[in-house]
Amino acid sequence: MNWKSFILGAAVGVISGYAVKEIISQKTYVSPEKVLENVKKQFNQNGPISGSWIHMVTEPFEKHQIKYQVYKGGISKSNKGVNEQFEFIADASTGTLLDVKSSTNPAL
Repeated sequence: MNWKSFILGAAVGVISGYAVKEIISQKTYVSPEKVLENVKKQFNQNGPISGSWIHMVTEPFEKHQIKYQVYKGGISKSNKGVNEQFEFIADASTGTLLDVKSSTNPAL
């Protein structure tokens, strides 16, 4: 075995390992479709949903001095003949709901 080949092989191995580590450690987000599906499941527990939407691009958001990348979306429900609309904010990294507001009745 040639020392040059051994050193070259070791260097390629180290560089490849570092590249794989960087690729794996890059921040990945839950797909917006999956987030919307989870939010709809939670809202569906209190009655049927008549419509939903989600913005497919993440946005910066801060709550209690913690910064997040989030998806924003909305849900429409019909409750006893009255159409209710809700806007939600979900963490893009975990899919967790961070905030829900009624856009039908701003007092909620």
